[in-house]
Amino acid sequence: MKQRSWYLLALILLVGGISLMVLGALKENVVFFITPTEWQEKRQFFVKTKTLRLGGRVAQGSIVKENDKVIFEITDEKTSLKVMCKGTLPDLFKEGQGIVTEGSFDDQGVFIARQVLAKHDENYMPKEVADKLKEQALWRGK
Repeated sequence: MKQRSWYLLALILLVGGISLMVLGALKENVVFFITPTEWQEKRQFFVKTKTLRLGGRVAQGSIVKENDKVIFEITDEKTSLKVMCKGTLPDLFKEGQGIVTEGSFDDQGVFIARQVLAKHDENYMPKEVADKLKEQALWRGK
């Protein structure tokens, strides 16, 4: 009876340890999706160096190209945030385009994008962005 109890305890500890390792690995790979309004309302809950996905539309008249970087604003029609991107942008990147950027915020509140994603259709709005806009009653699409 005692030997069976020890085996059961060892099995529980083994399963628990493996579960903790799997959850720890998943936690490191989780990337939160937010809109500019959510960032403004909940910025104290996000770690500045944590990778996030920021979605919305490229604000009209906001694109500025400086040497190897592009600075623009991303908006959810309620709030706009400044984004800086070094490197290449998708060919379809333009004002009014629905995009998702992946990166992190710096100390001045500028989103430093490591990746910018855009879709082919000019009416495209990323599903996550559309859902967030619908929640905020700002959706204008179909």
